[in-house]
Amino acid sequence: MAALSFYVGVIGNLISVLMFLAPVYTFARIVKNRSTEEFTSLPYVCTFLNSFLWTYYGIIKPGAYLVSTVNGFGVLAEIVYISLFLTYATANKRANTVIWISILDVGFPAAAILVTWLALKGDTRISAIGFLGAGLNIIMYASPLAAMKTVVTTKSVEYMPFWLSFFFFLNGGVWLFYAWLEQDYFLGVPNGMGFLLGAVQLVLYWIYKKPAKKEDKSLSSALLVEEGSEHEPITSSACTA
Repeated sequence: MAALSFYVGVIGNLISVLMFLAPVYTFARIVKNRSTEEFTSLPYVCTFLNSFLWTYYGIIKPGAYLVSTVNGFGVLAEIVYISLFLTYATANKRANTVIWISILDVGFPAAAILVTWLALKGDTRISAIGFLGAGLNIIMYASPLAAMKTVVTTKSVEYMPFWLSFFFFLNGGVWLFYAWLEQDYFLGVPNGMGFLLGAVQLVLYWIYKKPAKKEDKSLSSALLVEEGSEHEPITSSACTA
């Protein structure tokens, strides 16, 4: 069982890395267009906080190094994303993001570390950080709910990145299995919810993804043929037949 949980943890680490890298396409678009458009910074702010606390949890809990290593990578990735968002956001979005960062990514972690180190010891400290991490993990998985609302309102999935939703789903499933093997409820509960929320996002994506319409393509082709026939002699079409 220990060997199985180790291998599942390694697979979970790989999938988590892919989840952290999933927004690369979104930020490539932001940099290219020099605008954050309708994207929101909240998922990245929440993911930073979540990754930071799980890194702390993995450091203070014996044998949880697989949790700390991958979430340490997540902290670095989210710093890059948030920095890019601040660079290309409008003044209003930048101000809102700075407020969220101040509260969630600076104030909350500082208070959590200070309180747990001064007031708690041993397993109690680990349990407290586990509770915090579990709650914030749920918030991280729920952070795309704003984007889901936009999807339903606009009937478009343009601003709900598919790969982020897909890896939320996959990551939640693998870490749920790992938590079951390790009997770690702090990991199991939030990742179980992440698995379900990721599934809901994928269903929404499937419902509102607009396929290319064959009728439009046929109409465009017909117009091109008609336009071409006005400028070319009739014999040209006979030669190609």
